[in-house]
Amino acid sequence: MPRLSEVIAELDALWPPERAEGWDAVGTVCGDPEAEIDRVLFAVDPVQQIADEARALGAQLIVTHHPLYLRGTTTVAASTFKGRVVHGLIKHDIALHVAHTNADTADPGVSDALAAALDLRVAGPLVPDPADAGGRRGLGRICELDHPETLRDFAARAAARLPATAQGIRLAGDPDAVLRRVAVSGGSGDSLFDAVRAAGVDAFLTADLRHHPASEAVQHSPLGLVDAAHWATEWPWCEQAAAQLDAISDRHGWDLRVHVSKQVTDPWTTHHSSGAPN
Repeated sequence: MPRLSEVIAELDALWPPERAEGWDAVGTVCGDPEAEIDRVLFAVDPVQQIADEARALGAQLIVTHHPLYLRGTTTVAASTFKGRVVHGLIKHDIALHVAHTNADTADPGVSDALAAALDLRVAGPLVPDPADAGGRRGLGRICELDHPETLRDFAARAAARLPATAQGIRLAGDPDAVLRRVAVSGGSGDSLFDAVRAAGVDAFLTADLRHHPASEAVQHSPLGLVDAAHWATEWPWCEQAAAQLDAISDRHGWDLRVHVSKQVTDPWTTHHSSGAPN
């Protein structure tokens, strides 16, 4: 049975913490390096229901994509929800490790998992990492469709392949426009519009698109926009990452039991509409 420090060393090799953005907070939040690990849970968000799920599973390690303390803190008092999570994890000997922007730009990374969930062929990164001589790492992915399809059908594909959320899939642009090449980016992607336009793709699938950047994007060009829930675009990474750790466990003979949480931790829980215009 491996120690936590051994498992973390392998995770850091997959997603080196030095490749995270300067503002990010990645790495091990809590956990005894000498503790033995035999069960791991992957999830997007380090929230209470994920901590409870790990405890019920008997997992000694949670790996999440989103940080627990992104902007730092001066307290882990249990009077705050994050403090309660930390107290519970330590009380039940559960470690927490975070791979965020270092997993976004990895090869394979978050957007590779998103592309795979949609059965897209990855042609390369949308924003290449200049430090990667191989040209495979970076933010987002430029992808090719096996066969041309309309923006409407592509949005339907996303709705069918990604986990269901209250938001569903939003679409901007001509639904009958034919797509051959698309860009995808797991998580918030409206800061990437310049790169998307430069890539010459027909559509961009991402999350958290805000009104003004989206409005300017569709006025600027016939680019189609497909806006999914943030959690839904990043959840496929959990399955990809779990498979990577499974392979590492097999190679070392660790016999880890690796789980992926299927709990929907997207904060939006219901959606109401009086109907969309045709």
